Formats: sequence, structure tokens, C-alpha cells
Amino acid sequence: MRDYHVVRVNYLGGIASPGELRNLLEILKSCEVADLRFGLRQQAVFKVSFLHEKTFFQRMEAAEIDYYIHANPHPNVVSSYVAEEVFQRGNWLSEGIYKDIFDGFDFNPKLKVNISDNAQSFTPFFSGHINFISSEKPNFWYLYFRQPKSNELIAYDNLLFSTELAEISKKIEANVLENKDPFYALPELISSPVKQELKLPKFTLPYYEGFNRYGKKSWLGIYRRNETFRVSFLLDLCNLCISTKIGEICITPWKSIIIKNIDTKDRKNWSSLLAKHDINVRHAANELNWQIEDDSPLALKLKSRLVKYFNKMDLRTFGICLGIKTVPRTEVFASIMVNRRKLLNLIPVYDITYTLDYDPNGRKVAYFAKGIPGFQLSERLRKSVLAFNENISNKTIFEIPESKEQATSELETTSIHECGNCQTIYQKEYGDVFNQIEPGTDFDDLPDHYVCPVCFSEKEQFVIKEKLLSWLEEHA
Repeated sequence: MRDYHVVRVNYLGGIASPGELRNLLEILKSCEVADLRFGLRQQAVFKVSFLHEKTFFQRMEAAEIDYYIHANPHPNVVSSYVAEEVFQRGNWLSEGIYKDIFDGFDFNPKLKVNISDNAQSFTPFFSGHINFISSEKPNFWYLYFRQPKSNELIAYDNLLFSTELAEISKKIEANVLENKDPFYALPELISSPVKQELKLPKFTLPYYEGFNRYGKKSWLGIYRRNETFRVSFLLDLCNLCISTKIGEICITPWKSIIIKNIDTKDRKNWSSLLAKHDINVRHAANELNWQIEDDSPLALKLKSRLVKYFNKMDLRTFGICLGIKTVPRTEVFASIMVNRRKLLNLIPVYDITYTLDYDPNGRKVAYFAKGIPGFQLSERLRKSVLAFNENISNKTIFEIPESKEQATSELETTSIHECGNCQTIYQKEYGDVFNQIEPGTDFDDLPDHYVCPVCFSEKEQFVIKEKLLSWLEEHA
């Protein structure tokens, strides 16, 4: 039986001031909270014992810190501010423009809002419901809307001005909550017609840990293998920020933190801080490219097992983002996803899915394999990563085979059915273990009550698409 509250505190855009964070940490220390985590949406997540709930509630109210217990009714505004200057620089978008945008949010959105630089790939573009992405035109942004519990993106036909993103977000949220079209009666603000299609960069994950120079200063990235940061360490970190005149701590969607603007003369103090608390800042790259659900011991344990296997096999995972879901409909950003579910509500099995272009921002998903028992998962996932690596080396894994007769036969006789809501693909070769559909069952033979295993859309929502997965079937 649980004897604690799970509490979340938002940091708008992933920016925490050392003073504000220190206030929270002092309260946690007084309530005997030993550690906290940072979440996918740049939130602080921690557990408070029922024994200390009265003290905690009183002190949080006195400090005027907003917090949310168990539920996540205000899932924070996520931004790529953390990447600015250290991973991305040179275009019109600056830290100052981000802050001007954040100043407009005088409300806590109930929908997920993402604000992203189009030239970076460190933070997700489309994991929000309201997704703003910078354009090439200074101070103007693309808008892509995604209905809750859907994978479909709807593009707005105008570019929107920086300082009006908050007002637009508020109106879209009101429309959605009233079951109206999200773009209904948007305010007539400064805008510009979309004349050029949005082009996003190929996904690459920069190494976001350790000391790194940029310009005349350094930044420090800190990742924790078990996702937990000791309160005592973070208190010392906040104090060092304040004493060295560093005004912000950046929270990343990789559950880590980045400290910018470290002067060369202060670097020894930061090294001493890491040594005092035994903080390692050089983890293997194949451990840093994972996305898993917040506060999920099960997913964290599974990740640890898979990483150990990858290390044993010396597997290359450069350029790919791996994810784990143990709960349906959680929003996790990944190129290849491990989905845990229970067969017949009893036996845990795993599905491995991937985005069709291996872009973790992609919304169209297909299966590598379904219903994998736990003892086979590590090797099957390794084969999925090898398929990605072969894709890179061959430019495409969907090349037509040498035999024209074979290619013609496959293209003419094979088709897939894709969910029109979330783009999940039904392939008769695999069937659907979730719905107890045997492999080899034609889509037309599925029962009328069949639903999508991901979003539960009805059978009528599926549409026929051209099949492009022959190579994968041969190598599954």
C-alpha cells in the first residue's frame, strides 16, 4: 500500500532559478524527502510521506509554490531553451526571445504546450498538444495541433508572432475544452501566411553530460543513472549557482540538468561539488539516448537490463532514440519503442514498434515484432537496432529486391491497414495479440468489434496503405 504522495512542480520552459529551487529543496529537506527526479516535461517530481503531508502543504502554501499531487492537470510548457547557445546557436531565436514568450503565460495550460527551435533535435517537437516551431522568418512560428489521445497533427495555415503564442495557446485550449475546432475564432493577431513547408533536422542527440566549453564559458550537464538527484546535492548546487552569479538551472527532457554560463575561474568549484557528492558525469552514450515514463521503477529496471545487454554486445546506438512504455497512452519520444503489456491480463509480453522514418518526432508507427516474452526481448531489440544501422548504411531498408519478379509480386499482393487516428499498422502476418487475433488473419476477417490496440479506434477508422515492410518481415 502506498504511503506517500507523488508531487509535481512545474518549471516553465524548463528553467528553474536557483533561489526558487532552493526554496523548494529546503521544504523537502524539512519533510525528510531525500531525493527528487526531473520529468520528461521538465518538471520536478518527488514523493512526500503521509507522515509529513501537513507540514509540506503548509510550507508550500507559505512559499507560494504551485504543486500538483498524483495527477498532472497542468503538464508544463516544454521548450528547447536548454539547447540554446550550447547545442544550437546562430539563428534569430535567442534566450531573450524565449523569455519574452514565457512572460506571456499568465495561466497554467491544461494542454501540453511545446515551444521548439526548428534547428535543434534535443527536445521533442510534437509531444505536446499545442506545438510551436520556429520558422526561418524572424519572430514567426509554425503551429501544429494534436488532439489529446491522438497522433494526428493539424497544421495552422499562418505563422504566428512570438509574443502572441501564449494568447493563442489560451484560446486553443478554451476551444478544445468546449469541443470546438481548435482553430475556431483565433484572435486576429500579427501573423503571416505559411509560404514554405516546415523542414526539421535529422535527429541527432548531442552528448549532454559533463563539462563542455562554448564561447568563453563552460556548461555542465548532469545525468543520474537511477534518475534521482539527492536533495543535499541540489542544495549545494543552488548555493554555488547563487555565489557564482548563475541565474538559472535548465531541466532537460532527458531527466537531466544543464548549468550554463560557468566562468573558467569557477570551474574548480564545480569539480569540487561533483567530487563531494560522488557525481559521475561520463556515462556511455548508449545509456543517454533512452526515454522512459516518469516515476516508473518497472521501466527504469527494464532500461538498465537492456543497456547492460547492449554493452555486453558492444552495440552501436548512435543516431537513434530508444523508448519504453509500460502504461498505454503515455507520451514518450522515441525512434524504436518497447511497449510492455499483459497477455490475457496475466503474462507480461513486449511489442517493439518504430517510426517509419526512424525519426522520434514521427507519428506513423509500425511493428518490428509483437508478443515477445521477456527472455527474448534483449536480443529482439538488438536486432531492431541493427536494422536501423543497416538502414543508415544502405540509405534505405526499403530498396526493391534484385529480383524484379519478387518485387512486383510483393508490391501487388501485400497491403497494410493503418489506423486513421494514431497511424498504428495492422499486418495480418503478425495478427494482434492484444485483441487475441491469430497471425495470418486478414483485416476483412476481423470481428466488427475490433479496435486499434493503441488508441482503441474502431475498425472502420483503418485505411489501406501501400506496404513497404518486406525487408523487416524477412529479418524479424
